[in-house]
Amino acid sequence: MEHLFLSLLLGFVTLVSVAFFVLFYKHRSNFTGTNLPPGKIGYPVIGESIEFLSTGWKGHPEKFIFDRMSKFSSEIFKTSIFGEPAAVFCGAACNKFLFSNENKLVTAWWPSSVNKVFPTSQQTSSQSEAKKMRKLLPGFMKPEALQRYVGIMDTIAQRHFAADWDNQKEILTFPLAKRYTFWLAAKLFVSLDDPKDIRKFEDPFQLLAGGIISMPIDLPGTPFHRAIKASAYIRKELLKIIKQRKVDLAEAKASPTQDILSHMLLTCTDDGQYMTELDIADKILGLLIGGHDTASAACTFIVKYLAELPHVYEAVYAEQMEIAESKAPGELLNWDDLQKMKYSWCVAQEVLRLAPPLQGAFREALTDFVFNGFSIPKGWKLYWSANSTHKNSTYFPQPEKFDPTRFEGNGPAPYTFVPFGGGPRMCPGKEYARLEILVFMHHLVKRFRWEKILPEEKIIVDPMPMPAKGLPVRLFPHQL
Repeated sequence: MEHLFLSLLLGFVTLVSVAFFVLFYKHRSNFTGTNLPPGKIGYPVIGESIEFLSTGWKGHPEKFIFDRMSKFSSEIFKTSIFGEPAAVFCGAACNKFLFSNENKLVTAWWPSSVNKVFPTSQQTSSQSEAKKMRKLLPGFMKPEALQRYVGIMDTIAQRHFAADWDNQKEILTFPLAKRYTFWLAAKLFVSLDDPKDIRKFEDPFQLLAGGIISMPIDLPGTPFHRAIKASAYIRKELLKIIKQRKVDLAEAKASPTQDILSHMLLTCTDDGQYMTELDIADKILGLLIGGHDTASAACTFIVKYLAELPHVYEAVYAEQMEIAESKAPGELLNWDDLQKMKYSWCVAQEVLRLAPPLQGAFREALTDFVFNGFSIPKGWKLYWSANSTHKNSTYFPQPEKFDPTRFEGNGPAPYTFVPFGGGPRMCPGKEYARLEILVFMHHLVKRFRWEKILPEEKIIVDPMPMPAKGLPVRLFPHQL
């Protein structure tokens, strides 16, 4: 019996050793080639994923980038993230190269966690699904189309502040900012307007946002597992809305042009087919994530910086009150009003520079190519980092200083300010985000001054920046 036990133990140890050897060999083989960029490749399977994510959890996502820029190369270095060999591109020239070579040398890529959260993307690919969306969206995201939404945004903002901010002595900024931006997205994308219906999505969307870009470990308790469950719940609720909309369209109770959902139900794809209900649910889910998560982070940090910088607040307040005083009682904001919010938008852009909701994005090499003398093999993943320019003194002197004047006149040099990406894959919702942020700022400063309750509150990035305690603030309503 003792010999049998020892034999089994020896066999197990041998099997584990062989498995580790195979993993190590396979990991190393992904980085074979001549003249690859310098850098570290980390451990088998996990690579440097933990370091990549943990710097964000500690509130300094740029540390992963700048540490390796100083050690290996200021423009490009290799690593291994989410189980993939990768090259990180840093700086304006690298941004220009990646953005201008979209669908030529590189294409969009997302970690496997994204594909698993959106089931229909596994039938094709997240890349092809994104291309579909880009054909569907332009009519709704062009400035001329968005002009129709300003009054709706203003109405919802008034309702939001009346319900959740007015008559409150203290509030948690981040959850309320998410409620505001989700309400807008739900109204404009699927005509969902009842606050009770909207609030049942709040917790699932928070779980989804926290796990969609994470280590793809589908075990109970992991962020990824929670994201998959939340995605399934949201999709089920969206399918109910979609089925009802089909009935309403058939009975002429809904308009074919009232929102993106109606447009999707009535529009054929390139092959002459209508999208399935599940396909539409995934598309709407992706839009709701993109349409509210990034803007809610921006709105939250606007509250943070205006609390810390009274002189900036005063300038924003003066600009917004000039607009408010020009309106007749009950008159809604319009497109021209938002064009007058020039300083406010400079402030918002400086917030987006210092706390970019989109930390960066991945591409995949479509073919072997050489960049800056380094070979990039086909299939490698490429990551561009917003912080490599946003917090780089080469492009923004005194990068940690909050200075809205950077965006006056011609603004920053091309490819240095990239909170919405760039090139063909620049975020199609950029102008939509500008509108919802400015409407938020208008109602915020018109109503209140405020102070932070936790002056030294930690900021974490997972995957977007957020205050660790939700940014509690104490409100001081203006005396009207």
